[in-house]
Amino acid sequence: MCVAFALVAVTACRQDMQDQPRYKPLAASDFFKDGASARPLVADTVARGQARLDSLLYTGKVDGVVVDQFPFPVTQAVLDRGQERFDIFCSPCHGPLGDGDGMVVRRGFRRPPSYHIDRLRDAPVGHFFDVMTNGFGAMQDYRAQVPVRDRWAIAAYIRALQLSQHATMADVPPAGRATLGRPASSGQESQR
Repeated sequence: MCVAFALVAVTACRQDMQDQPRYKPLAASDFFKDGASARPLVADTVARGQARLDSLLYTGKVDGVVVDQFPFPVTQAVLDRGQERFDIFCSPCHGPLGDGDGMVVRRGFRRPPSYHIDRLRDAPVGHFFDVMTNGFGAMQDYRAQVPVRDRWAIAAYIRALQLSQHATMADVPPAGRATLGRPASSGQESQR
């Protein structure tokens, strides 16, 4: 008899989460005047980490105009990261030098323009960021695959590629000019 009473008392006091009052998603409610249980977001609510107050960093534009500046200093580390990300995400179509002859293109995919044509050499750097973010023509957007700072690093590397393919003797520092035209030294020469 005591066991039966204890069993009834224990089960009667049970309060599981599934027994609490709740609404099913989008169910009707007579509690709110509009009859909906789901409440709209409070005006001007921004999800944590989604404020994106720096329009230059997140859009490549200032006041809606594509910019020709970077949102942070371009260092050797940024260029190295840009090269690494470019090799992974961009070179399959654009090729290792940005000529538009990547492996995917050689197998029949539509050829992207070379980064070395005048139109793209003259384009502001924000253009490249915008295209990576939103896509353009046959190119999909890479917003989900490539983080913001990496897209800027890739844009910096694209600028370095453009400079490397169109450099003149005037672009070479005086100390480096003396080494141009000489054959590169190799370990074999020192062994002779």
